[in-house]
Formats: sequence, C-alpha cells, structure tokens
Amino acid sequence: MAEDSDLERTEPASSRRIEQAREKGQIARSRELATFTVLLAAGGGLMLMGPQLMDTLAGLMRSGLTLDRAAAFDPLLLLPRLHQLALSVLYAFFPFLLLMVVAAIMAPLVMGGWLFSFQALQPDFSRLDPLKGFGRLFSSTSLVELVKALAKSALIGGVALWVFWHHKEAMFALAGESLNQSAAHLGSLLGTAFLYIVASLLLIVAIDVPFQLWEHARKLKMTKEEVRQENKEMEGSPEVKAHIRRMQRELARGRMMAEVPKADVIVTNPTHYAVALRYQDKAHAAPVVVAKGSALLAARIRELGEEHHVPILEAPPLARALFRHAELGEEIPSALYTAVAEVLAYVYQLRNYEAGVGEQPRPPQHLPVPPDLDPEGEAA
Repeated sequence: MAEDSDLERTEPASSRRIEQAREKGQIARSRELATFTVLLAAGGGLMLMGPQLMDTLAGLMRSGLTLDRAAAFDPLLLLPRLHQLALSVLYAFFPFLLLMVVAAIMAPLVMGGWLFSFQALQPDFSRLDPLKGFGRLFSSTSLVELVKALAKSALIGGVALWVFWHHKEAMFALAGESLNQSAAHLGSLLGTAFLYIVASLLLIVAIDVPFQLWEHARKLKMTKEEVRQENKEMEGSPEVKAHIRRMQRELARGRMMAEVPKADVIVTNPTHYAVALRYQDKAHAAPVVVAKGSALLAARIRELGEEHHVPILEAPPLARALFRHAELGEEIPSALYTAVAEVLAYVYQLRNYEAGVGEQPRPPQHLPVPPDLDPEGEAA
C-alpha cells in the first residue's frame, strides 16, 4: 500500500518541474480567453474605425470602378492599378489588423507570460501513434472540451436569438427604409448583436481560465518518489551528504588537534572533558579556546598535551563550564575570567619553576566558577 501511495501524483509540482515544463513550452493556456480578447478587440476596433474604413472602402470602390477607355482596353495599365488598389486596402486596414495582432499576442501573456521554446517546435512522432490518438480522443480532457463546445454553442446561439428577437421590429422595418438608411441601421444592429455575443463569452472565460490553471497544475503533479528523487538530484543523496559532513568534521577535528600543542594549558574534568586554552595579550583581550572535546576526543587532547609538554590541570567545574559555554576559536565568557586568570597564573609560575626560578607552585583549588555556568551546579 505504501508503494502504491508513493506512485500516486499527490504532491504539487516543484519550482524545478514547473521550469522544466516551461522549457518544453508547457504552460497554462486558455483558448476561450484568446478568442474573447480578439473578438473584443475586433468589436472595439470596428466601432472606432468602422466609419473611416467604410468611407475609405467606398472611395476605393468608386475609384476602382471608374475607368477610362485607354485603361479598360490596356492590360498593362490594369495590373498596376489593381496593385495600387490592393495596397490602398491594406493600408486602410493596417491599424485594424495591428490591433488584432496585439490582442492575439497579449491574451496568452495574461496567463503564462512570455515564452518562446525551441523544444515545442521539435517534431514529436509519438503523436502519430494511433493508439495514443484514440486515447486522447476519449480522454477526460476531450470530454471537457466537448462539454465546453456544446455549452459555448448553446450560450452564443441563445444570446444571438435573444438579441434578434428583442430587435425583431427594427429588423422588419429595414425593408421599408432606403438603401443608405437600412445599411446604417443593419450595421448598428449587427454591432449590437456582436457586442452581446462577445460579452456572453466572458462567462465562459471566467470558467475556463481557472479550469486551465487547475488542469495544468494537475498534470504537473509529482509522486512522492519523484519528489524524493528530485531532492536527491538537487541537494545530493543523504549518504553523500552524510559522508561530506563526516569529512568536514574530520578536517575540523584535524585543524583543532593541530592547535593543541600551541595551547598554554589544558583544563580537564579529568576524564570526561578537556578544554585547551591559549592566551596572546597582543591578539586577544581574553584567553581563546583552541580545542575542546569529550570522552575519546578529550583523551586524545590530553595525550597530545602530554606529548608536547602542555600543562594539564584538573579542574572539573571549570572544565565543565568551559566545555558548555565557550565556543571553539572564541574568547572565554567574561564570567570565567577570574577562574582562568588563576589557572594562567599557576601555569606561568610552573614555567618559571621548570626554568629554575622560584618554588614549585601548588595547583589552584576551589576556582571561582559561577554555579549557573557549571552544568552540575545547575542540576544541583
């Protein structure tokens, strides 16, 4: 059962999967939004540019049908004139065509933004497979598209019938009007019907756009196994990351151990903890922890200290406090200054004695370690 659940597409698409889908040209698109935008732009363009276009076309028609005798019987003159008329019609419709092109380009940008993918232009011969074609024909997506087409046809047909029924008296009155009046009146009726029909498409767009976004997200959903595999590819497998962390710890431990011979003193618990301190008055305002460890690591620190003749002092409360509250490579807490100062004073006296100066010092006893810094003191 667990394996079946891992193979079900229940996880939302990751940002990497979405980006890969965009590279393949797979983004959410709504044909209904594009159709609505183009038709709306066409209706608005006709309302704004319609009178001017009609006047231009009427003038071009009069000019085209007006021929002198020489032009009528000379084919060499007719072809340039036809070419000139075609260019004039193109120039007249250029603003309207430009508006349509802009609307056709801007409509898809509303949902998925600008995207140009060469992968989408590559041939996909798997689409020629008849079995897959039948599968797509009877898929849930095809069923939804069929329902949308039927609903759209019913809606548009119903709105068109309502508009013509609502204006039936005006349509019947066209027969009694003059040619110019009836043409203008008919154009007004057709424009009104066109706007009503385009407005009805807004309902379809309001349903189709959220559906296309949901359908696109559903197709990009991932299984739990795909999510795990992607995490491995992006961040590396847990085994590799654990190995890297282990190597980093070993390198850090090696650097730490290299600092032990340079320490001034090693404070021990005596067996559980070991903290190596070094004090350079010109470089630091307080002693610095150069190495610390517990159990086996503490034993190794003591061994290195003995090999390099670093003084070792057994001071369990201070060792516990330093191990808990002092960070590696940083200065000791100010609350431990006094206790560490006594330890360093003992170390300097011990060095003088080993050099033949003075008497042998006695290790400090009862160092002033605040109880709240000693873990055992806190427990007590």
